[in-house]
Amino acid sequence: MNLFRKTAIIVGVLFIIATAASVLGKVFFSQPVLDAPDYLTGFAAQGNAVITGAVLGLIAAFACAGIAIGLYPVLKKHNEALALGSVGFRIIECVFYVVSVLALLSILTLSREYIKAGPAEASSFQVSGTLLIAIREWAGQLGVIAFTLGGMMYYFIFFQSKLIPQWLAGWGFLGAALSLTSALLSLFGQVVPFSPVSVLLNLPIGLQEMVLAVWLIARGFSSSLTARLTAKAI
Repeated sequence: MNLFRKTAIIVGVLFIIATAASVLGKVFFSQPVLDAPDYLTGFAAQGNAVITGAVLGLIAAFACAGIAIGLYPVLKKHNEALALGSVGFRIIECVFYVVSVLALLSILTLSREYIKAGPAEASSFQVSGTLLIAIREWAGQLGVIAFTLGGMMYYFIFFQSKLIPQWLAGWGFLGAALSLTSALLSLFGQVVPFSPVSVLLNLPIGLQEMVLAVWLIARGFSSSLTARLTAKAI
């Protein structure tokens, strides 16, 4: 198995890990607790679920950075500047997601202290909780923006180089652009995160990444192109 084939499989697996960990962490663990009206009490009661969601969030964050890092040795042969830019933006994405996870865990600590303090100091805890939730949401939105910019860079290289089918690369570029639109609209308060409009705008890139993951694992990069690159390297 050559380097190109190994890289394709590793990146494909990372795409699946990043998506699965992110969806599981938010939908089944952290978000239901955050959405509860008494979240400050609920966090302490659901501590294990919150920590599980945080761990899954970290796994997703590092997998996202790993995708661009894994692709860099292949993509730099076609456009080193954009390949390096994609790595930079996806590392920035990872950092913002880590900040989001830290805010989530901080709410857990706040919840435990809130229960100890009792209702007398409830207002100050509510303010702190609101602030931490805001940090988590802002960091998440900025992370999505960084993701889309990095993604558009490597999908542009994919489209030009034909390492993967152009229809798949074009789908990825368009999907990332729609996701960027959703993130910017959310940033300016025009769209609520996880609303039907937000989900609709993010659905194309979500589906595309799973199709791309399966393609990379099953088929890899263009065999004729990688053969020429290997021959040049020799």
